[in-house]
Amino acid sequence: MKIWRIVLLPALLLTLGAGVAPPAQAFTAKTTLVALHKQGGFAGLADRVIVYTDGCARLSRRTGPTVDKCLTKKEMRTLRGHLKLLRLGRSEAQPQGADFIKYTITYRGHRISRYTLPASWSPVVRDLEKTLEKYWAPD
Repeated sequence: MKIWRIVLLPALLLTLGAGVAPPAQAFTAKTTLVALHKQGGFAGLADRVIVYTDGCARLSRRTGPTVDKCLTKKEMRTLRGHLKLLRLGRSEAQPQGADFIKYTITYRGHRISRYTLPASWSPVVRDLEKTLEKYWAPD
């Protein structure tokens, strides 16, 4: 009789446990390396690129899905090289008129917005725009 209890108890526990949801996976926060938000202009741009320290990126546009992709090692090396030369400076006041494109870069805890790209920003913005073009695709 005791043998049946030994055999039946684990089988009963497995059967009862089958309907229970598995424990929630632990949330792992990613650390942002750099982020670009490009907005405005005649077309109403709202492009975002967030590159994390692990080499993966989150890409989104005003319309369409948000896409998560990982950059190649070469792309990350190039981006990190350009980031070493990046000088954020100060935010720029919005110019008079309409249809200007606003570039906002978030890097090392600073968020700076510019309407004209300084020389040190151009390679970083170009890298991030290439990433968006290459990896973002609507469904």
